[in-house]
Amino acid sequence: MNIDTIIPVNKKHLLLMQVLCWLGPGVKILTTGIQSLLQVKLANPERVWWLLLIAVAVAALFSLMFNGFIKRYTARILNFPEQKKSLFAFFDLRGYLLIFFMMGLGISLKFIPGIPKEFFAAFYPGLGVALSIAGLRYFVSWWKAA
Repeated sequence: MNIDTIIPVNKKHLLLMQVLCWLGPGVKILTTGIQSLLQVKLANPERVWWLLLIAVAVAALFSLMFNGFIKRYTARILNFPEQKKSLFAFFDLRGYLLIFFMMGLGISLKFIPGIPKEFFAAFYPGLGVALSIAGLRYFVSWWKAA
């Protein structure tokens, strides 16, 4: 069985899959981070500015890291010689392994006892912003390719 025959879609629609895979979790993580930030603000209002500064640094660092992924996978998708590819071709094996690792790490963070709320209040908004920006950049790539 050829993998390209499993739910074949126009290759440009693979960029929309990237939008969903990055923007969806980005908004969810950002929302969780803002909720954590609000909880910390109620308990320790003087720490909020520091947490926001850390969130901006996290967003900048992850945005730089995601920039390479965006360029690589956008070029990969647009350079497919076939017009139709499998719906699951928006990542290669390495990409899927990376996403599963990141998801597993993110989920397990919630279950590790002793991690302070301040960590989530600083890290999650930054990561959520970076993921959302990546999703929006994939949307721009889709828009240009459409």
